[in-house]
Order: sequence, then structure tokens, then C-alpha cells
Amino acid sequence: MPDSAAVTRHTLRQQIADALRDEILAGRLLPGREFTVRTIAEQYGVSATPVREALVDLSAQGLLDSDQHKGFRVHSFSLADFREMVEARGLLEDGFFRKLELTLPGAADCPVLGPAAPKAGALVSVRRRAQEAARAARAGDVAILIGYDLRFWRELGGLGDNRYVSEFLDRMRVKSWVFAVPFLRDDAQAHRWLWSGHEEVVAAVAAGDAGRSRTLIGQYNDHLLKWADSLVKSSAEPKGASAGGTA
Repeated sequence: MPDSAAVTRHTLRQQIADALRDEILAGRLLPGREFTVRTIAEQYGVSATPVREALVDLSAQGLLDSDQHKGFRVHSFSLADFREMVEARGLLEDGFFRKLELTLPGAADCPVLGPAAPKAGALVSVRRRAQEAARAARAGDVAILIGYDLRFWRELGGLGDNRYVSEFLDRMRVKSWVFAVPFLRDDAQAHRWLWSGHEEVVAAVAAGDAGRSRTLIGQYNDHLLKWADSLVKSSAEPKGASAGGTA
């Protein structure tokens, strides 16, 4: 039997890590923000151990920097980091969609995904996420979009049957959003840059059209890089950030 105290601590550790990640993604914990284990433990009313473990987990994911004397600090991603993340995503996504085409045999003959189509149930769920993400993007609601966008890509990534690729891409998207949020939050015209092509990607996957999927993702990544270029031209720096998309 597992130790109940250990199970409780692990659950707290995950809950705290998830809560802090959500705070960072929402732009409430900006890049450069410093805090200690004690501060977070008091904020959530828990002991220091699960907090320390949660902060170490987020550091391992690249979202926090640790300092032996000062505690932890929200990592500041640079514009160069963002561009490299987009490039890394693009390289893996191209192979991902090539493989996905092979794992959905018959999908091209069943674009509406009837019950007999492989992974039909999973794609129905992905399509719902796509609709929600696209709706939030068109409405210019960054806070809502982030959650749905990440869920959409996670569920779509799950169809590829390679958790290492899926987990890597998920971390790249989270980091991309962490970079982007402070800029988007302070941009009254942010809705112009919010990508809403999720439903088109699902339609291409459902049709077994890997070429179309890769084209759409290529256009998406080009869109991200154009947004990055716009930051350079405007010499933009988010308020409250020590350094610097849609993700």
C-alpha cells in the first residue's frame, strides 16, 4: 500500500506546480518576478516541502530560475529564444503530421469520421477543442485562448503515439505562451495576431491529408515569426517585464 502522506504530498506538489504555471501563463507572475518557498507556502497555506518540490519541477521545465540565496525567479525568455522555439516546434511537427497520416488509415475515405474510422473518438474531442480555441482567438480573449489552445495541441499530439514528442512540443508551446503573454496583455490590438486555424488543422488530419496539415502549420509558424518581427520594429517591451506571439 502506498504511504498516504507521500500521496498527499505528491498531489499538493502537482497542484501547486499547476497553479503557479497558470499564474505565469496568465501574466500575473511576470518574467523576472522573484519569490521564496516560504512566500508560496504561506500563500497556499501548506508546508514548505511540496512547495519546494513544485518549484524544482517548474525549474526543470525551464519556467523558473533558482538562486541558492534569493529563491526562485520567473524565467525571462528572449526574442531569440522564441524564434528558436518556433523553429524547434516546426521541425518536429513536420515529422509528426507525416506519421499521423500513417496512423489514420482510411481517414481520407471518411472525412466526417464515422465510428469505423481509427481514433475517431479522439478526433471528435480534438475538434471540440479546436472550435473552442478558434472562438476564443476570434474574440481576442487571450486568457481563454491559452487554455484551449494548449489542450487542443495536447490532445492532437496524443494521436501520434509518441509521448516524448508530444511532451516536448507541449513544453515548447507553454514556453512560447509565457514569452508572448506579457506583450499580448499590453497590446490593445493583440487580437490581430491571435491564430484561429485550429479547425482547419483538424479537418486536414481527419481527411488524412498530411500535406495540408504541414502547410497549415508552416503558415502558423510563419505568422508567429512575423509577430516576432513586429516586436523588433516597435521596440516593444511588456510592462513589468525584465526581458523579453501567440503561441
